[in-house]
Amino acid sequence: MLIDIDQKFTFEDIIPIRDLIAETCGLHFDEKKYYFIEKRIAKRIKATNTQSAKDYFRLLKLGQNHDEMKELVASLTTNETYFFRYLPQLESFAEEALPMICSAKRAKNDYNLNIWSAGCSSGEEPYTLNILLREHLKDLSKWNIRILATDIDYQILKKAREGLYEKRAVKDVNPEILEKYFTQIGSRYQICQEIKTGVSFSYANLMDRREMRSINDMDFVFCRNVLIYFDDKARKQVVNSIYNCLLPGGFIFLGHSESVGKISATFKLVKFQKSLSYQK
Repeated sequence: MLIDIDQKFTFEDIIPIRDLIAETCGLHFDEKKYYFIEKRIAKRIKATNTQSAKDYFRLLKLGQNHDEMKELVASLTTNETYFFRYLPQLESFAEEALPMICSAKRAKNDYNLNIWSAGCSSGEEPYTLNILLREHLKDLSKWNIRILATDIDYQILKKAREGLYEKRAVKDVNPEILEKYFTQIGSRYQICQEIKTGVSFSYANLMDRREMRSINDMDFVFCRNVLIYFDDKARKQVVNSIYNCLLPGGFIFLGHSESVGKISATFKLVKFQKSLSYQK
């Protein structure tokens, strides 16, 4: 008999699964989020034909279904974002941090520029960064640019690769930029191929040390509104991994409510005209 999706669990039923999620990928849910995670866990229990929360925990813990943790995490993540989100920070990147890094690289005849969008969601952030590079980097043709975009929600990565967005996603895009880099298809907007091909999307778990060691030589890391979902221990691990992946002098940009100040003393706070960043 399959479990009823409306079956109610106690908080004690959910705790082992919640803690396993935190251990595996860093996402932390306190008691205030109990109803939120209960509903999603119940749906996954039904989808996997398991009979109880305990059975489902065993399935996750023993790895009987290697893709199930990915499915569960995808159901728990939120992906509300849009192009040119938090513009002052993007202006700091394009007008101050980018010229600083590029000037130093030109002096060494190094024309490799690597950017990582960690927690890229449906792609608006890395595509925005690619647009900014094309608008602000005057000697663009000289540069070998790599924009890596990763997320733990493999389903949302499919949407990111498609590059087709509802009107709300482009609400803050300048009309000239919208005309230049997007094509309107009915009520939706398709990002142009030039911007799409400049971004490489892949699945990544920020808590997986092996995966994090494979990401390196970054000049910029955008990890905005990601750390807020982690507990202190997970935040420290992720920030240390990001520090290790950055080149000397590289920058990390966080969400406006996030800070590495209480997590790590290894970064230097940089005050730009319109926002803050942290430099290795």
